Amino acid sequence: MTEANLNMKPDGFEEEKIFIQPEFMLKELQNHALTRHFHVSDIGFFPDAKFHYRERPKGCPTHILIYCVKGEGWVETHRSVQIQPRQLIVIPAETPHRYGASNENPWTIYWMHLTGTDAESLIQTYSLDNGPLPLTLNLHARWLEDVEQCYGMLSDKPYAMNNQIYVSQCIRHLINQVGFSLMHSLQDRKSERYLEQAVQYMTDRMTESLSLPNLASHLGLSKQHLIYLFNKETGVPPIEFYLRLKMQRAGQMLALSDKSVKEIAGSVGIKDPYYFSRLFKKIMGCSPTEYRSIPKG
Repeated sequence: MTEANLNMKPDGFEEEKIFIQPEFMLKELQNHALTRHFHVSDIGFFPDAKFHYRERPKGCPTHILIYCVKGEGWVETHRSVQIQPRQLIVIPAETPHRYGASNENPWTIYWMHLTGTDAESLIQTYSLDNGPLPLTLNLHARWLEDVEQCYGMLSDKPYAMNNQIYVSQCIRHLINQVGFSLMHSLQDRKSERYLEQAVQYMTDRMTESLSLPNLASHLGLSKQHLIYLFNKETGVPPIEFYLRLKMQRAGQMLALSDKSVKEIAGSVGIKDPYYFSRLFKKIMGCSPTEYRSIPKG
């Protein structure tokens, strides 16, 4: 996984930006009420960081955040991962690690070191250490703007506590924004998976009668949450969606076969052909006989 070679180096890149808190400032930050639980100890920017490489067998006392703007790199902790553009990787404090830039397409990165109990809590709350984490274009723009501003404020007046407090709160807010957005993206992906599973379950049971409790039990969801998901994504409750699938299947059979209406009704799990006809007209807009007579294609 590693791409280290004889030219590997931790820093020293053209147009790089590095700020490391002076020792006296770290002590003040650790004692101030507004920064003791969360503050930046180091922050920087490495453009086109060819041969960039770091290795810390015993980990680092601070939490390391690396955001790749372009190019590629890799990070190795308990597992190895490739880092692509617009991806964030978080290495928790005291975690043995090594990382570096791709030889063929070296990364450009913004990085920072965070310390304090709130930094650890935020990482754990949003599972930010399960990266690499993709950032949206909006978050990407926010990251660049906020980190550049914070770097400028720290490098301009590192001794000014007001600047330090602002940077601490700004980066805290940025981490919250990223975590909150990623958390909701994950929830959306879970919702999509539940919906796909539900539709597949319905499709496999077109000849049966499916109840809401049965479907909810299969998915491991409450009936209320299942109804919420379907209303949100499809505009109709689950059982109505199921009936629409049945009528769409029935419409295909009407158009492509010579089966009777009664036979088609039975093929979609409806024993009463009169009920089937009423349901078909309600959903499809015309009776089964009228639908069959409509030219297709």
